[in-house]
Amino acid sequence: MDSTRAVTRVVADFATTVLDDPHASVCVGLSGGADSLALTAAVVRAGLDVTALVVDHGLQEGSAGVAARAADTARELGAAARVLEVRVGTRGGLEAAAREARYAALDAARDGRPVLLAHTADDQAETVLLGLARGSGARSIAGMRAWKAPWGRPLLRVRRMQTLAVCTELGLAVHHDPHNRDPRFTRVRLRAEVLPLLDDVVRGGVVDALGRTAQALQDDNDALDAWAGAVWGSARTVDGLEIGPLQDVPRAVRTRVIRRWLLDVGATEPTNRVIAAVDRLGGENGGAQVAIGGDPGVRTVVERSGQTLTVRLTER
Repeated sequence: MDSTRAVTRVVADFATTVLDDPHASVCVGLSGGADSLALTAAVVRAGLDVTALVVDHGLQEGSAGVAARAADTARELGAAARVLEVRVGTRGGLEAAAREARYAALDAARDGRPVLLAHTADDQAETVLLGLARGSGARSIAGMRAWKAPWGRPLLRVRRMQTLAVCTELGLAVHHDPHNRDPRFTRVRLRAEVLPLLDDVVRGGVVDALGRTAQALQDDNDALDAWAGAVWGSARTVDGLEIGPLQDVPRAVRTRVIRRWLLDVGATEPTNRVIAAVDRLGGENGGAQVAIGGDPGVRTVVERSGQTLTVRLTER
């Protein structure tokens, strides 16, 4: 029972230090896989009040039965359990659409409680590598946070082999999702091919090193975001974004202010390319414009008017 005790201790520490309540009422996202089963067992053993939320995406034959068995296992472990049926769309591809539907269902069902998710150190390493491959900046490479309300991830320093060991020790029947072995998904190939190769080349320690990298970048991002917040206070006006307060700060701070402003004026999730284009617009003498996305029925562009960046909307 060594792994079970170790993982339970990690969860108990998370409840005390992060949730500030060793007996908090929480939800757990449960798929029936080893990671989420181990998390559910550990949360119950740590003395928290647990409701397992099992999302049935309906993407595979027999998914309803898998969800029902996972809920039954949660109840046997001492948790309450609910099955949430969702309909997965097509936006952004299957993986992204399933994730969007899952998080929306968990958020709707949590009833004000935090939701604990079973992402492990291995998942964090994969996320960091995906962010690095996309070239989307420090925010992406910083990976997942252990706490970003209402989502908690107590197992980010726990290896996947430990969650498998917990399930073995407790005799839990693990569901092996075929999507987790499907090489069509980039994350699967990272897990099965890239990380093992990196581990072999540098002689081990890659997962832990990527986790430390993520934590260091999170700390850096927090400091830069705080600086950007102070600049935002002097740059944001009812007319738009004043250019003057942005001119004497480092680009890392300036682009954070621009990103925050773009989100504030309706951009869905501005890319590095869009942010960089708006940043260049602030350094010119006007005349250009940058499309920033947002409402699909409206064309939204940023323009420069004197020393202010402004937004103009036109119907498509």
